[in-house]
Amino acid sequence: MDLSQYAELFLAESREHLSACNQLLLEWERAPASPVPVGGLFRAVHTVKGMAATMGYARVTDVAHRTENLLDLLRRGSQPATDDLLQLLFRARDSLEQAVELSVVGREDEIDAAEILADLDGAAAALAGPGGRPAPAPGPAPAVEAPAVAGRLVQVTLRSEAPLKGGRALLVLKKAQALGPVRNVTPSETAFESDDFDGRFSFRIETTAQAADVERVVRAAGDVEHLTVGGEERRAPSPGAAPGAAQAPDAKSRHIRVDLRRLDGLMDLIGELVTARGRLNELAAQRRDPAVDDVAIQISRLSTELQAEIIQARMTPVWQVFDRFPRLVRDLARELGKQVAFRVEGKEIELDRAILDELGDPLLHLLRNAVDHGIEAPAERRSRGKKPEGEIVLAAVRERASVVISVSDDGRGIARAKILERAKRDGVVDPHAEALSDDQLLRVLARPGFSTAESVTSVSGRGVGIDVAMTRIRALGGSIDIRSQEGKGTTFVLRLPVTLAIVRALIAGVGAERYALPLTYVSETVEFGVQATTTVEGREAIVLRDRVVPLVHLRRLLGVTGDAPSRCPIIVLEMGDRRSGIVVDGMLGQQEIVVKGFDAPQGTLPVFSGATIMGDGIPALILDAGGLL
Repeated sequence: MDLSQYAELFLAESREHLSACNQLLLEWERAPASPVPVGGLFRAVHTVKGMAATMGYARVTDVAHRTENLLDLLRRGSQPATDDLLQLLFRARDSLEQAVELSVVGREDEIDAAEILADLDGAAAALAGPGGRPAPAPGPAPAVEAPAVAGRLVQVTLRSEAPLKGGRALLVLKKAQALGPVRNVTPSETAFESDDFDGRFSFRIETTAQAADVERVVRAAGDVEHLTVGGEERRAPSPGAAPGAAQAPDAKSRHIRVDLRRLDGLMDLIGELVTARGRLNELAAQRRDPAVDDVAIQISRLSTELQAEIIQARMTPVWQVFDRFPRLVRDLARELGKQVAFRVEGKEIELDRAILDELGDPLLHLLRNAVDHGIEAPAERRSRGKKPEGEIVLAAVRERASVVISVSDDGRGIARAKILERAKRDGVVDPHAEALSDDQLLRVLARPGFSTAESVTSVSGRGVGIDVAMTRIRALGGSIDIRSQEGKGTTFVLRLPVTLAIVRALIAGVGAERYALPLTYVSETVEFGVQATTTVEGREAIVLRDRVVPLVHLRRLLGVTGDAPSRCPIIVLEMGDRRSGIVVDGMLGQQEIVVKGFDAPQGTLPVFSGATIMGDGIPALILDAGGLL
């Protein structure tokens, strides 16, 4: 029986449980005397062990079993966890994660767990004391022969909370086959793959084994709650339930797992539908036929609702990425000999999965910089009148049609004078510059290879952190701002669109071409020529409600020949504290566009973030608001 079809589901569920292990270990490390985390750890590792056994991943099962032995002794004892034990459990969790990842891709032979297994057994033996020993690793259940062959009907109900019900049912059948031929499986094995499979099934087995032996072999598969063999009903008591207690039927779950590739496929299809909808609306406007208009309106409404549902289905809470960082910060702080309290806020904020998947690396680099460059060593913090433990905050908030993610620390801040001196030496800024604004500071720090570290370490010093973060965020249609005060700390602010695939955009014309500008960053529009212009730091600008707004003439920037119209609109963009006015030839209206990535030809100005197909089938480039500010 092929269980490989459940590999991705096993991997996804194992990652969730291992992520929970990280959080619980961090909680336990902060409060070693607390009895609460060890119970959750034991349950998470036990679940991974059960799922691995179902899949036939022997080495994952072994690592989980030895870890479970140690956790069982710890939860039964009264002594607090020592630092050495916690370090061992962190290592065991990491080994388990590696074993899971390798097993799923068929590289189980590469798992080298001898050292961690020996350490786990040694720690368990020390806790058990004289005469105590860890429980043996689970082995196959023995098949017991009986004198006569009998055809037995076996009815099985799996526990409602059992993960991988389909895989567990297949394992039951596989173990039963050790006793004799299995026939008449109801429902069929293909039904086990269905999301509607509730863990209830039956089969007939021809065997010489007694009913009790059939029961023992079937129960060895795990997670069997009810079992009837040849008319005898056997029921496993629920953990913690009193004997004979009635079990309430579980309501059907309203959540299912969906392969991300299906969601991506749906998004591609709705994107094509949006493009076709735009074409239909154009044709309807040309024909002016009431019947066609009615159909166009109905299709527009239905496609808009479908689009909203698909986008909502792709929305994912940011905790699915954020939850990996507490462990990262903890490990970096220990490596650098620093004390860091890490706090996460706004974990429930949702982003499109496609954007969330790309956030890991930028946030990783920003957090590494915060721990290494930002937070001072305990002695240095004391000398500055600060508490020895520094603080890093990773926060997410919703702001209009975008999500703002910030990484803040209360460390030493950025030494602007030092950065300015280095930037002058490298020819990055004007040699006569006397100070760096926040915007200039970010542009200097984000230059490839620029670093203020005195030496290269395993944590930083190669000058790639801010550069990688800024490049990735810009590619997502977002922006990065920086705020830093020397001696008090630094904050990086990332602004991202909620979704990338379909956005509402303002269509602007320059010469014979059309350009799309996502409305997320459009603040307002004014008319060029009506507003008085001035010059600020060598750039043409207007003053709008007592604020200076630098201007960018798109016609000049793109090298469009010919004369501009006598009256031109200015599209005012706003990202955080930064504003800019984009002068275009005209505005052609608003519409929803399907964003398509593209590889810009070498030498193309870095002001485009993608392309789209307009309603008439002609492509248009999408302007990158961050590149125009």
